[in-house]
Amino acid sequence: MGDATWKIIGTGSAVLAGLAATKAADKVWEKAAGDKPGDPKNPEQPLRHALAYAAVTGLAVGVARTLATRKAAQYYAKSSGRLPEEIQDSSI
Repeated sequence: MGDATWKIIGTGSAVLAGLAATKAADKVWEKAAGDKPGDPKNPEQPLRHALAYAAVTGLAVGVARTLATRKAAQYYAKSSGRLPEEIQDSSI
């Protein structure tokens, strides 16, 4: 497996996880608030609603992307015998 394969697997898993998390956050919002989330970019939408929605969605997407990318890296390492270079070279 090469760098191109990792970019497809890593990016693809993160994008799909982000989309799924956004849909899940919307469903949670609808259950909790009793209505569909408004457009946070709309200036007529109350600011506190827009910020709360952004916080919920941002947290859900961030967690989902992190977990999906970690799983994709585990799969890549299991298949190729090493972590992707992008991850090997990174430091916290």
